[in-house]
Amino acid sequence: MKITMYGAEICGDCVNAKKSLSTLKEIELEFKNIIGDTATLKEFLAYRDNDSMFQEVKESGRIGIPFFILENGEKTFDIGKYIEMPAVENQTKDSASSCSIDKKGQC
Repeated sequence: MKITMYGAEICGDCVNAKKSLSTLKEIELEFKNIIGDTATLKEFLAYRDNDSMFQEVKESGRIGIPFFILENGEKTFDIGKYIEMPAVENQTKDSASSCSIDKKGQC
């Protein structure tokens, strides 16, 4: 299964999801770092600005990453609903302080 993931290397939730997905042989992961270049950021913002699934995210001051698009076009913030995510050693524990504006919530 191919999964496109939008995220950032400074987001603990993104780092953990990327590590976990990378261990699965049946997953072809395309990681798109939204802070890596402006073209990728614009791609992500087009989804964020135009997809109703981001409404609650925006209202709560979050970014909306990690954000996943499955090969069938389905979009989700919770990839665990679609595949069993393996535990990975040395996962980042404090993601809220790294990418949440209020440093209280998730990305």
